Amino acid sequence: MILITGAAGLIGSNIAFYLNSIGHRDLILVDQLRSSEKWKNLTSLNYRDYYEKEQLSTLLKSGKIKPSTIFHMGACSDTTEKNASYLIENNFQFSKELFLISQDIGAKFIYASSAATYGEGENGYCDNETDIDMLRPLNMYGYSKQMFDQWLLHNGYMSSAVGLKYFNVYGPNEYHKGQMRSLVLKAYEQIVQNGQINLFKSYKPEYQDGEQMRDFLYVKDAAKMTVHFMDSAHSGIFNLGTSECRTWNDLAKSIFSAMKLQENIQYIDMPEELKEKYQYYTKADISKLRSTGYTESLMSIEDAVEDYVQRYLVNQSHL
Repeated sequence: MILITGAAGLIGSNIAFYLNSIGHRDLILVDQLRSSEKWKNLTSLNYRDYYEKEQLSTLLKSGKIKPSTIFHMGACSDTTEKNASYLIENNFQFSKELFLISQDIGAKFIYASSAATYGEGENGYCDNETDIDMLRPLNMYGYSKQMFDQWLLHNGYMSSAVGLKYFNVYGPNEYHKGQMRSLVLKAYEQIVQNGQINLFKSYKPEYQDGEQMRDFLYVKDAAKMTVHFMDSAHSGIFNLGTSECRTWNDLAKSIFSAMKLQENIQYIDMPEELKEKYQYYTKADISKLRSTGYTESLMSIEDAVEDYVQRYLVNQSHL
């Protein structure tokens, strides 16, 4: 039995879909659906049961469900969330509780950390556990993820968990994410509405407008990478990205290409509240991932964006 928290989210639903594709049906899905539309991300999945987050601890402690692996993807992922107490409760306290339960029941624990923990990248993007305490996230979301990484490290638990630092993930099943949807989805809608894409201006002289650089990871690749650790003996922190830096301009151009339209990119002012919290450069070092035996090739943004646009966005469909 495999348990997935955040199962109706972008990464969680793609993990479940990929597990289905390789023959796993014995899945327990957990989320908080409330009044959002993310329930639609569950409709194509095959699973044993679904539970709301509030029920999970009791069910696990009672032995009613006994997973061999827990994929803990559930969290508040809004990088602009200002309610620190809410983030601590959802991203830190609940993660601690779930991890300790996993130890009691003997389940493998694989969880979502984040590249947001790296801050401006002043200490690099290397996923060595010994570097964790040097990292300085730029926002409270990143720090809530950092808190859990540090808690595992400082309490001697890192050898019993797999923490995955996802870089800029995009792809099908992110319609529900509001302002945290990827540029691909936002830009697609902008093009449909007015024929152009808006990108933030740069406020650092070393970067031209739209030349800020990120490591963009297609969610289908992210799901495969994550599931790889289910049968792996490795533990610790791992970067999940492409190990390739691309600009926002590159991404925007790939969207126009996938839609077979002429490029029309406009540069707009960045909101004041983001200027001090904005990452201008991210690049995952995935050599540690590769050292575990993960040999799959990764999709380029051109191929991934074409897949996303043509198979999903054009039809407003889910997986």
